[in-house]
Amino acid sequence: MTHNPPTRIWFKSTRSAKQNECVEVFLDNARVGVRDSKNRGPELWFTSEQWDRFLASDIWHS
Repeated sequence: MTHNPPTRIWFKSTRSAKQNECVEVFLDNARVGVRDSKNRGPELWFTSEQWDRFLASDIWHS
């Protein structure tokens, strides 16, 4: 995981339910941040390579 960038713009996931079960994502060339939009406490940070491996895995397809 990496350190949080000083300035960031978060985007709500298009797969989030309308009942406020939202995930927000921050993207740039080197890292990806993920957080819960209704509880903006901890954020998870990944390198672009780690995020690509996650998207290619079967974990989130179920």
